[in-house]
Amino acid sequence: MSSTTVAIGSDHAGFRLKEVLKAAMQGQGIEVLDVGTMTTDSCDYPAIAQDLCRAVLSRGVPGVLVCGTGIGMSMAANRFPGIRAAVCANAYQCEMTRRHNDCNVLCLGERVTGDGAALQILDFFLNTEFEGGRHQRRVDLMDPAS
Repeated sequence: MSSTTVAIGSDHAGFRLKEVLKAAMQGQGIEVLDVGTMTTDSCDYPAIAQDLCRAVLSRGVPGVLVCGTGIGMSMAANRFPGIRAAVCANAYQCEMTRRHNDCNVLCLGERVTGDGAALQILDFFLNTEFEGGRHQRRVDLMDPAS
């Protein structure tokens, strides 16, 4: 993937981990487009997911969403045609969803994933390439023509 810009967003339950991931990416020279939230005040995760998905689709950049479990964000994100969001609890899941599914939005759960694991998962997300080939046909089937 090796993008120089990554969009990131979280709700209040994922705010702390979002900041950890953001700092790590910035430390690697990656430009981070933060779509919010900017505080731990309660907010609605679908609105954040929508803002991130619009950025991913319009700018052609990968995205990272964080909430308590990652599940709500992934459900909201996958409502957008062209978004392939995956909740990953470990690096292997992330590697496979990048290689085989061309995942463009990584979803993480702050309440279920420690900082170290999240940083390792993020590394796989940013540095694993889509294999294409037989997998491209399957990815194409995810967004059938309207």
